[in-house]
Amino acid sequence: MANRLLREKWLRVVLIPALLAGVTGCSRGDNYKRVDFSRTITVVQPEKQTGAEGGLRVAVAAMISPKETFVYYHRLLDYIGSRLGRPVQLIQRKTYGEINALFPKREIDLAFICTGPYAVDRARFGFEALAVPVVRGKPFYRAYLIVNRRSPYRSLEDLKGRVFAFTDPQSNTGALVPTFWLSQTGQTPEGFFKKIIYTYSHDNSILAVARGLVDGAAVDSLKWEYYNRRKPLYTAKTRVIRKSKPFGTPPLVASRFLAEPLKVKIRGLLFSMHKDADGRKILKKLMIGKFIAPQEKWYAPVAEMYEQVHSAWKVSHGAQES
Repeated sequence: MANRLLREKWLRVVLIPALLAGVTGCSRGDNYKRVDFSRTITVVQPEKQTGAEGGLRVAVAAMISPKETFVYYHRLLDYIGSRLGRPVQLIQRKTYGEINALFPKREIDLAFICTGPYAVDRARFGFEALAVPVVRGKPFYRAYLIVNRRSPYRSLEDLKGRVFAFTDPQSNTGALVPTFWLSQTGQTPEGFFKKIIYTYSHDNSILAVARGLVDGAAVDSLKWEYYNRRKPLYTAKTRVIRKSKPFGTPPLVASRFLAEPLKVKIRGLLFSMHKDADGRKILKKLMIGKFIAPQEKWYAPVAEMYEQVHSAWKVSHGAQES
């Protein structure tokens, strides 16, 4: 219901035919490779391989582009697989919805998903949170409203009538939060912005703002901070003009069909990863301190935002129909 609301009712989808996504190592630092965001970059397709008996199928939602996802997650997944003595298949899809839909079909066992789908749709799709990362000492993250560094925009209100980038219709920081901000003033994204585009990943949104292809975007603070530390070329041309309240970090979730003893092993492995030399190296690369058990109260604000947005939509559309 939330997904339909954001996809069909609130947002006008304008696909970017070609954005600049990727940087070269040249000294000028402003050459980007063009990619078509209507397609997925094929890095690996392990789900097409014949999986060994007892293998784990791990999906990663498109919070970052496919190439970056492989770089970001493959060492972590290799570590999990080697410690469990099981082969791991990395599965990627373009949208959050496509990942969620794999759970009731029993096509994946674990997934790194966005906070939004977890908070709103976990009962519907049948997954439970196993662990959440602690970053900079806290298991929380925020939405960052970003604009180009050279732009005159200082607030969300300054972006009225401009072009704005959302990541995924089901994204918390990349769609729900800015929609909620606007709903507090009685406005909708489709009425407030001139155009809304979907980039389908936070790094693509950052790049779109940096290159002036859109006027603003809402992105995951963890991803922005990661690139600002590791690849500052991604963020140096952007400026953060607003931050949301904190939310529980995106969790690693497990299918309800995964055997409980295996869930216990995975939890134990992740919770002790920071105590292992190899594990610490991987976590440091990801800017993660450790993994801990999630608390449901961390995700309650997301569900509350959705309810408020949904209620505002019902009121406005009820008034239009009466």
